[in-house]
Amino acid sequence: MKLPIIYLKAGKERSVQRFHPWIFSGAIDKINGEPADGDVVKVADGGGNILATGHYQKASITVRVLFFGDAMIDNDFWDEAFAQCFAHRRTVGFPSKETNIFRLVHAEGDSLPGLVVDVYGSTAVVQCHSHGMYKARQAIAESIVRKSDGLIKNVFDKSSETLGKNAGNDFLVGELIRDDYFENGHRFLIDFQSGQKTGFFIDQRDNRELFSRYSANKNVLNTFCYTGGFSVYALDKKANHVDSIDSSKKAIELTISNIELNGFAGEEHNAIVADVMEWMKGNEGAYDLIVLDPPAFAKHMDARHKAVQAYKRINRMAMEQIAADGILFTFSCSQVVDRELFRNTVTAAAIEAGREVVILHQLTQPADHPVSIYHPEGEYLKGLVVLVR
Repeated sequence: MKLPIIYLKAGKERSVQRFHPWIFSGAIDKINGEPADGDVVKVADGGGNILATGHYQKASITVRVLFFGDAMIDNDFWDEAFAQCFAHRRTVGFPSKETNIFRLVHAEGDSLPGLVVDVYGSTAVVQCHSHGMYKARQAIAESIVRKSDGLIKNVFDKSSETLGKNAGNDFLVGELIRDDYFENGHRFLIDFQSGQKTGFFIDQRDNRELFSRYSANKNVLNTFCYTGGFSVYALDKKANHVDSIDSSKKAIELTISNIELNGFAGEEHNAIVADVMEWMKGNEGAYDLIVLDPPAFAKHMDARHKAVQAYKRINRMAMEQIAADGILFTFSCSQVVDRELFRNTVTAAAIEAGREVVILHQLTQPADHPVSIYHPEGEYLKGLVVLVR
């Protein structure tokens, strides 16, 4: 079958030649054929030379490149792609005896733009961010199972969260099996069917481990706690007391379950349904160690200014309230707030708080969330660990 061809305007082929995986609508000169959303298309320069093959979508990002050159997107393509993904995860240590929760596919970082796949034990959770990946979801699921060397028995499609309620939320392969889920030896309950994202914030694994090293004998505040990951790690390292706060009652219930699952059910932990800002106002000096890990305040560029102001307010509040020589772990997962802007925002918060602040660590996402050097936009998680004197 002859595929539609997207012809680029003169000069616009340069980004493709630099291996950037997005073709924007403004770069397109003409389209030969009538592709529908999700169709595979070829991308060519003005002279007709095929530069790339990818998924089409009538949107600002019109083509997401799957291969730089002319390729067939068939079962062999998917098998090779997922074989590489599994090989990379084995290289960086996943799965292991201590950790069977990891990201298998990180979109552009794995040359599969529009696709995220997280692994929980024997189940892979697929989340499609493009119509092209959603159209290919069954072939994707079957290839994941084939190339997993027996690890993956079930594949669940969670695309309803990204593509709307009419998409996903069912098993493509296998059925619901509740495994024991481990991260660095800690046990967690995972609700990948109805939980946020794919069920767990895997990208904070390394940062939770670092957080635990500062936790011994500390009074800890875990804000926007969701499943209580940071709280479990802190209690394991003998924190004096941990307060876990989230505005969601369901999140707090899950946090309590995870705390109990790991054997911490005494007075050392308190789970609270509350607004984070309101809670911090009445607890000046109560905490030696605070983590701020809010949801993305901005998902689009037009919301960036309001997001920056929100990040500044919450960081200023934490710096004003934390005990002397306290340590603050602060994060942004907003892709449109880059690393420099986030650092400048935290700096502005420190100035307004009137505290002396020094940076101890600069944090990012772990190795199973790789960033293509040609697609820096994939580095979405930013974090700072600061000492507040």
